[in-house]
Amino acid sequence: MTIRMLPPQLIDQIAAGEVIERPASALKELVEESLGAGAKRVDIEIQAGGTRLIRIRDDGIGIVKDELSLALSRHATSKISSLEGLERVATLGFRGEALPSIASVAHLKLTSRAEGEDSGWSIECDGGQLSSLRPAAHPPGTTLEVRDLFFNTPARRKFLRTERTEFSHIDTVVRSLSLARFDVSWQLRHNQRANIALPEAQNRAEDESPRSQVW
Repeated sequence: MTIRMLPPQLIDQIAAGEVIERPASALKELVEESLGAGAKRVDIEIQAGGTRLIRIRDDGIGIVKDELSLALSRHATSKISSLEGLERVATLGFRGEALPSIASVAHLKLTSRAEGEDSGWSIECDGGQLSSLRPAAHPPGTTLEVRDLFFNTPARRKFLRTERTEFSHIDTVVRSLSLARFDVSWQLRHNQRANIALPEAQNRAEDESPRSQVW
């Protein structure tokens, strides 16, 4: 058998299999991106257990226009730039694999407006194929939409469980993250129904009082 280089799209799909096991895995990676961007509010919209839609909107620092396409490239990250930085890394993610991995097995749309910018910009990635940048109306922060997860890898999709089971994994991920980050406001909706609504807590004394919830 002849040795040959794998095409970039196949490399990304293989990487996706290591990073993204199910919709909850994709959501966790995306929410960690939001938290890494300094978000104080994370709104999550889910459809069909995450197989049809995962939409995450945050109020973080956003991504400047010239870096939107770079954000969807493998091993592109703002977290580290040297071995010394790797040894001191204290963020949730740093390898720069999450977004391109997800984009290689889904229809992904990234819309962002960076701090200090007058308008937002949007870029789409359809199974690894990037579109051109487009202007978009958007508040400061970032919105990530993932549609039809594993649409081009049916072998992966057939191992997904029922909609209810997949959403239960998503619900568990969001609850775990919200317990760790009381300083962030969380909203989770599934099929247009509110499941979690947790306001930001300002201090530990407030943390100890009951938080507004929708269970």
